[in-house]
Amino acid sequence: MTRTDTATTLANLYERDETAWLEQSAAIIADGRLDLLDLPHLSEYLFDMAKRDKREVLHRLIVLLVHLLKWDFQPDMRSRSWELTIQEQRDELQDLLESATLRTQAELDFGRAYEKAVRRAAVEAGLEETAFAVECPFTFEQVIGA
Repeated sequence: MTRTDTATTLANLYERDETAWLEQSAAIIADGRLDLLDLPHLSEYLFDMAKRDKREVLHRLIVLLVHLLKWDFQPDMRSRSWELTIQEQRDELQDLLESATLRTQAELDFGRAYEKAVRRAAVEAGLEETAFAVECPFTFEQVIGA
């Protein structure tokens, strides 16, 4: 099979079965046959993975901030479930933030995460958004528990 045939086959496989495409691509890389890779899809896939990781960090940051806000604003409603969610989000974020790129992105997105968290916390707590500070009352380090 020629290089063109292999690339075409891989490109078609990407459209039909992404997992099989990943396995084939990994095998090609392991064999050192880089000229056979489906580079357009590989590039697209890697960019998508990076975006997915950034979205996950933002999502976890928002969930964590919502629970921290509720914890502060509704002390009578505190529960083990909220405490567990706070700890779980911190644990997961600390793992994700081992990546310097994701940590930098999280720090850049911190203000936006807080704004979204305020909207969500207001709805969940039955409060007006104005009940919450305009600026996040916690530092980034306090939020992630570092």
